[in-house]
Amino acid sequence: MLLNPSRARGLLDGIPRRRPAAACYYRAAARDRADWDEDALAAYAGMLARGARPDAYTFPPLLKAVAASSACSAPAAVHAHVVKFGMRGSAHAASALVAAYASGGEGAAARAALLELGRGASPVAWNALISGHCRGKRFGESCRSFADMLRAGAAPTAVTFVSVLSACGKGRDLLLGVQVHKRVVDSGVLPDLKVENALVDMYAECADMDSAWRAFGSMQVRNVVSWTSLVSGFARLGQVDQARELFDGMPGRDTVSWTAMIDGYVQAARFREALEMFRQMQYSNVRADEFTMVSVITACTQLGALEMGEWARVYMSRQGIKMDVFVGNALIDMYSKCGSVERALDVFKEMHSRDKFTWTAIILGLAVNGHGEEAIDMFHRMIKVSEAPDEVTFIGVLTACTHAGLVDKGREFFLSMIHSYKIAPNVVHYGCIIDLLGRAGKITEALETIDQMPMTPNATILGTLLAACRVHGNLDVGELVAQRLLELDPDNSMVYVLLSNMYAKSNRWEDVRRLRQSIMEKGIKKEPGCSLIEMNGMIHEFVAGDRSHPMSNEIYSKLGNIITDLKNVGYFPDVTEAFVEVAEEEKQNVIYWHSEKLAIAFALLSSEPNTVIRIVKNLRMCLDCHNAIKLISRLYGREVVVRDRTRFHHFRHGFCSCKDYW
Repeated sequence: MLLNPSRARGLLDGIPRRRPAAACYYRAAARDRADWDEDALAAYAGMLARGARPDAYTFPPLLKAVAASSACSAPAAVHAHVVKFGMRGSAHAASALVAAYASGGEGAAARAALLELGRGASPVAWNALISGHCRGKRFGESCRSFADMLRAGAAPTAVTFVSVLSACGKGRDLLLGVQVHKRVVDSGVLPDLKVENALVDMYAECADMDSAWRAFGSMQVRNVVSWTSLVSGFARLGQVDQARELFDGMPGRDTVSWTAMIDGYVQAARFREALEMFRQMQYSNVRADEFTMVSVITACTQLGALEMGEWARVYMSRQGIKMDVFVGNALIDMYSKCGSVERALDVFKEMHSRDKFTWTAIILGLAVNGHGEEAIDMFHRMIKVSEAPDEVTFIGVLTACTHAGLVDKGREFFLSMIHSYKIAPNVVHYGCIIDLLGRAGKITEALETIDQMPMTPNATILGTLLAACRVHGNLDVGELVAQRLLELDPDNSMVYVLLSNMYAKSNRWEDVRRLRQSIMEKGIKKEPGCSLIEMNGMIHEFVAGDRSHPMSNEIYSKLGNIITDLKNVGYFPDVTEAFVEVAEEEKQNVIYWHSEKLAIAFALLSSEPNTVIRIVKNLRMCLDCHNAIKLISRLYGREVVVRDRTRFHHFRHGFCSCKDYW
């Protein structure tokens, strides 16, 4: 039975006379299990203050706690005490020292501690070195230590094989994993459930599912770990349906197996199924952990399911699931991508521990929600606390400059990234710069930047510049960019729409007719617009012009009333972005039935008057919907947040946060 650390401390303090070294052991061990690393060190210090001497059993739990802490010098300090108190020859203490140094990345010190044991170093000490490197995510070092162990003539044990197979799997070293498998067979350790599970997991981690399946099939006894390794392997490869078939056939499931299946759906972008799987997990009375919650929150993020995300946070609090840095980062991302940047900031402020991903998440969140200046301020705060930015951080900063119109600042950050932080710009960074220059009307400079890129520009970058050409009326560059874009993506319908609009504005009607004919001949179809909206914990999906929703009749009737109300205050549909394949007389109806308008009509029918309407759309929102929603926010007194393919739009009182929308 695992004793609660507080209970252990209470029982211990109630003993009038106790062996001090044992007292420290139980305190250190209990606190280490609860990740109370600092308290474990404090307990040891208290023991010394009482005049007690540590023994061989004191140091292993203490070193384990030290290895889990962030204090790089702590293993050396404990090592000094091992020597001071005459425990240098203790196999227990020496093995713990090896593991502590190895997991902390101090390979040389770990090997030195091993050498102190001489050529008689036991397999236990070698296992400590191999597993220590593995825990420290130095999988190559772990594998090399295994080779050294063999050269030293030490016989591998089942524990050795489990550690080195784990290192092979996590390091994706299939060739070495196969060689270790042969040694496992030759060693005679089989059948051994832990080793067999490690074999299945190694092959699954290395994406060799045929070998994983054979290893699984050869097992005489299997447990939940065996099944979960297969489920995780298929899920990682995107074979989610096969993973689900295995999952459903499991004789028993635990938190790890449920989490593997939920995460598989998330990685396959099947977010609704991920949330449904989480609901089934609750019905099965299996308690989630922080890893589960990161996957659940990620699914909520992608669906814009703020209500479900809020419920997940309450669930964590009720179940006592700790909000570690990974959960905190996921929550910041969710709130930001649901358009609730205030709550994202609240989570950021509440976090006791932050890493560079925390800072990057809040910078990106502020940037995409139109708070450019605040995002840049947050970047400067990040630098002040000595947290080094990475390439994703600079995407956030450049995005902030784009939305705030800070051209010179954007150029400055771009150059700083290259020269000060030695980060080579990737295609996304160049995309941010092209967007920044395009919005500012610097079309020629944007084109020159594209021509100077060290990599081939993708369709997103060229599409960004083409949209800027349309806004700023630069037809010459627009035609050039459109030609290059169609060479990359011949069926890109938006190229034809944007180019047709530019020709129409220049009264080049013959070119408009030529484009329309080309579309007809090539059979090009526009990707259908799709909008998601959460209502009472359920996700509703709307496709432009679709009538499959159970409330379809009420929704279209409500939308008709909305259009009438809009026209009464001067609204006139903007059909300039309607796909040119549609006949002129049909364009207005097509515009009226865009998916985000259907979602808003549904929200007005189904929600309380003061509820914020939050929509996630798969495409860039058209100008007509943008103008219409501004009026809707004023007429109906609703705040509307739309997350489309390119940015966030916060509509309130007839205004939108993206003043420069185009």
